[in-house]
Amino acid sequence: MTTLKVGIASYDDMKARTMAIARGEWKVAASEPKIWFTSTESFAKVLSAGNRDLLRTIAEKAPGSLDELARLTGRAKSNLSRTLKTMAEYGLVRLDRGERGRIVPKVTHDRVELHLPLTDGHLGRVA
Repeated sequence: MTTLKVGIASYDDMKARTMAIARGEWKVAASEPKIWFTSTESFAKVLSAGNRDLLRTIAEKAPGSLDELARLTGRAKSNLSRTLKTMAEYGLVRLDRGERGRIVPKVTHDRVELHLPLTDGHLGRVA
């Protein structure tokens, strides 16, 4: 597996970075985050202790469906579905179609590396 690089930046900083990339003023380095959160709180919510346990369960038990995952975790299927969709948006899981169209969650990374600038305007480097 691989490391998912994530960063924390304000919406305005992310927009400025995206525009600089589009104008060719910023070259994205391989070491830069690929996924961005707008706050440490949103990052902490997605990767809460319970959600990290969920990711571990998926990685270790390889459930073949959301029903099986619900049985393994004791969480409601509807709750799991919402949580996994959010995690998929951030690249933490992949939701494949399995046997008879069942959704099969797969963990895509075994680590998360956080880029957290302590001063404004330091998302990375401008080429």
